[in-house]
Amino acid sequence: MSSIEHFQIVNIPVQNVYEVLTTKKGLSEIWTNDLNFNNEIGAINVFRFGERDESKIRVEELVVNKKVVWKCIESDEPEWINTTISFDLEENNEKTEIIFRHANWQDITTCFRSCNYNWAIFLYSLKQYCEEGKGISYQTRKFL
Repeated sequence: MSSIEHFQIVNIPVQNVYEVLTTKKGLSEIWTNDLNFNNEIGAINVFRFGERDESKIRVEELVVNKKVVWKCIESDEPEWINTTISFDLEENNEKTEIIFRHANWQDITTCFRSCNYNWAIFLYSLKQYCEEGKGISYQTRKFL
């Protein structure tokens, strides 16, 4: 199995980053504004990226200001199904260190590589939103 992994530092305290990753408002600003979201363990959330790409993602684990884990249970991208997406958060001098993982990929494919690129954009969007108040949701991107 393969994993996408990234590291990002955001120049704000961890509780602010955690809030962005665990609220509809936050995720709509940094990822996609076409979503149904409920932040409870076991909740199945729907994220849409245009007309042809929808994923249903279940909240698996929440540790306040420390960790967020989701599992994809259904997707128009079949390679996403049964993968897990996690954010490990640690505060260091009022900055937040994020270790991001999208794990349990069956193989390294074109989809895997494209998602690797797009997750880097996601983390940049998270940083921009947290530090400057403006993220880059899917709907506002001028690139894919």
